[in-house]
Amino acid sequence: MKYIRRAVKYFIQITLIFVVIIAILMLSGFVSKDVAVAFQQGWTSVGYILAAFLVMSAAYPYFGYGKRNIRANGDPATYRVAIQEALKDRGYVLAAEENGEMQFKLSSPVNRLARMYEDTVTITPVLGGFQAEGLVRDLSRVVMAIDHKINRYED
Repeated sequence: MKYIRRAVKYFIQITLIFVVIIAILMLSGFVSKDVAVAFQQGWTSVGYILAAFLVMSAAYPYFGYGKRNIRANGDPATYRVAIQEALKDRGYVLAAEENGEMQFKLSSPVNRLARMYEDTVTITPVLGGFQAEGLVRDLSRVVMAIDHKINRYED
């Protein structure tokens, strides 16, 4: 269900961006206001474009969300404060915590809206450390921040 919800959100976002760009081009006079003239095959082209957006938005949740591992030794509970500090530095706040699993959300409403409220990063204790789950484009920074907070690397 989460996958379908994300796909629908991305379809709406991509379509909205497309409509805004075309509207600006039409209102500024760069493109004809008549759809039959603006697009080579008129409304049929619009249907093809929407079909392409549908395929892209259906694939994005598969590639756009992922999991990354963070190495840590010892009791996961000892790293709780360090993880919260690392995520606070990245702009996240603790939203929920249950059975050692922590869910963080962005603190900025603007950033949350830009990610269509799909900004949750979940940190789960696993054997040998933690597993972070969320948007792939955010995970690398989050994982690096946590790793540098809980692991000390020396030459």
